[in-house]
Amino acid sequence: MNQATQAPSAALQGRHIVLGLSGGIACYKSAELVRQLKQAGATVQVVMTEGAQRFITVDTLQALSGQPVHTDIWDRGEPNGMPHINLTRGPDGRSADAIVVAPASADFIARLAQGRADDLLSLLCLARPWGAGASRCPLLLAPAMNREMWAHPATQRNLAQARADGAQVLGVGVGDQACGEVGDGRMLEPDEIVEDLCAALGTRVLAGRSLLITAGPTFEAIDPVRGITNLSSGKMGFAIARAAREAGAQVTLVAGPVHLPTPRGVTRIDVRSAQQMHDAVLPLAATHEVFVATAAVADWRPATLSAQKIKKAGKKVAPTFELVENRDILAEVATLPRAPFCVGFAAESEKLLEHAREKLLRKKVPLIVGNLGPATFGRDDNSLLLVDAEAARPLPADGSVADKLSLARELVAEIARRLSLSHDPAAPR
Repeated sequence: MNQATQAPSAALQGRHIVLGLSGGIACYKSAELVRQLKQAGATVQVVMTEGAQRFITVDTLQALSGQPVHTDIWDRGEPNGMPHINLTRGPDGRSADAIVVAPASADFIARLAQGRADDLLSLLCLARPWGAGASRCPLLLAPAMNREMWAHPATQRNLAQARADGAQVLGVGVGDQACGEVGDGRMLEPDEIVEDLCAALGTRVLAGRSLLITAGPTFEAIDPVRGITNLSSGKMGFAIARAAREAGAQVTLVAGPVHLPTPRGVTRIDVRSAQQMHDAVLPLAATHEVFVATAAVADWRPATLSAQKIKKAGKKVAPTFELVENRDILAEVATLPRAPFCVGFAAESEKLLEHAREKLLRKKVPLIVGNLGPATFGRDDNSLLLVDAEAARPLPADGSVADKLSLARELVAEIARRLSLSHDPAAPR
């Protein structure tokens, strides 16, 4: 299961989402999308076109959403006869926080771009201003169609017009299609749509900022098949990358050898060794405002690399290896002439506060995040200790554990707060 489904975002708690379905086989994914939105604490109002009803039933979506599903402009159940206005208000009368059309067919996108309003869903979209601003409602489109339809110039023109009018086009997946072809055009998976919606509705406390993050272990080869590594899963770093993107940041993630999906909207660079991570990070560090070093970088590597697998061959004495120290990526970034705001991680097996504070002073960084690594490597939950020159405080505040994505969101909010203070000399420290 994607980590996105393990920790629903506070961005969706109490939100009212209008979910529109237009005709396409991808309608089957919309049932799971409703479930995930509800699980995240949102209320969901489903609106379906006539085409959508040929692929999934009204009863299914009504059962999942807990709300009547609407399909008709001329719904006599609405007291004022205006379902296209009423349906964008939540149960409390408040306006919808977002309209999501998933799937958005080629035909629906064309009608949207032309400003047509000949069914309830297109009329509903036309009746609400899209885009940013207090009076506007985000409109997110999750296209779904055959690869040839997706690539057609008419579709691309219509998508460009929808973007220009303020809609957010989420893009498409790549893979097998119902028609038997393979390529672009699949609707995104429900957890990917939820992730994009969280970003659209998030606090945007890092809007316009750029973050560089390292995650995972490194692997220091001994011979072609063996090496020195550690138990880091990369989950914390990937969670921070997702949380930073939700907060509006441009995020670059340098990842060691892990098996995790790239968070939506994040640029990923894969590396293997500590030297490769160093070589990837240093040129990028000066162009980013924040550097978060979550990676568990190996302190040492073998001085020489055997060209062939080292064989036992009946030898009674185990081979020995000379080790040399790897370069300290965080310390080097912290000493750059235009150094970013640096956040280091300390995974310790004992004396967490003592070792974290020693690392803070030795590397000359403003913030160290400590955790008892061996006990939490590979887990989905954790607790952290934020250590700076003046104090230390736990995350969560009560000293309990929380899922890593929730912790990442708290950490990102703290980084944003500190960045704000660093640019406001009059602010209390």
